[in-house]
Amino acid sequence: MIGTIINVILIIIGGLVGMFFGARLPDKMRQTIIAGLGLFTLAIGLQMFFKTANSIIVLGSMLFGGILGELWKIEDKLESLGGWLEKKFTSNNHQDEQGSRFIRGFMTASLLFCIGPIAILGAIQDGLSGDYKLLVIKSIMDGFASLAFASSLGVGVLFSSLMVLVYQGGITLLAGAVQTYVTTAMMNEMTAVGGLLICGLAFSTLLEIKRIRVGNFLPALFIAPLIVAILEALHIVIQ
Repeated sequence: MIGTIINVILIIIGGLVGMFFGARLPDKMRQTIIAGLGLFTLAIGLQMFFKTANSIIVLGSMLFGGILGELWKIEDKLESLGGWLEKKFTSNNHQDEQGSRFIRGFMTASLLFCIGPIAILGAIQDGLSGDYKLLVIKSIMDGFASLAFASSLGVGVLFSSLMVLVYQGGITLLAGAVQTYVTTAMMNEMTAVGGLLICGLAFSTLLEIKRIRVGNFLPALFIAPLIVAILEALHIVIQ
């Protein structure tokens, strides 16, 4: 759990610095920083997608995952959670304007900080061997991203640290069981799906090209390794 704790601390520190000193940055500069993060995020997402050995697995995972996400209304529930936190910790003055920024900051940072191979692999590595170097690298990246996000999206970014604590911490605690069942092929397809979700996040929120309900695709992360497991059980070669 040490790596996850470091990650949470750096997100909070970065967010606080962004909130208190980010206002000194001109709006155009902040927009440029967010756009730069968006382009970088898009590039990382594409790099992750190319880990796949069979794009049909990724497609099937995204389709079935999206259907489940819509049925379970994951995106709506994440937004509701952000709204509840906003009511608890944000003053009633200008609540509509602040609430919108709070939810956007919470959603954007939570998805960005939780989705990706470093979050999964780093948490597993930390849980199995106590080696948290990978999560330290992620923590530094998240800290800078948190600074940039909080300067324009506000306090909601800080609360994304709760999602990181639950998500990464949970994986770390269950790392032994995860390693037993997750093969390299499963991890590669999970990474590829995560890459597409990262691209969706970049398009939808950071670059604001098209609205995509990225949260509803989260089940795809678990469907991808399940498909691989079925194919491996049937002795079908993944190419």
